Amino acid sequence: MCLAIPAQVIEVVDAEHAVVDTGGVRKLISTALVDDLTVGEYVIVHVGYALNRLDPEEAAETLRLFTEFAAVADPA
Repeated sequence: MCLAIPAQVIEVVDAEHAVVDTGGVRKLISTALVDDLTVGEYVIVHVGYALNRLDPEEAAETLRLFTEFAAVADPA
C-alpha cells in the first residue's frame, strides 16, 4: 500500500524544490509537479514529490485522522 501525506511548505528552495514539515519532520521534496508554491501552503507528498496542493482544512482533518489511527494502533 502506498500512502501520500499532507505536508506544509516551510521553505521554497528553488523552482523545483521545497522543504516541508509533517508533524515536526522536515524534508526536502521535489516540487516539479506543482507550480508556484508558497510558504504556508499544504501539499500531498508521495515518495519525495509534491503531487498537488491541498486545502488547509482538508490537510488538518487528514493529519488529525492519522493521529487518531496511530493512537488506536498503539494505545500505549
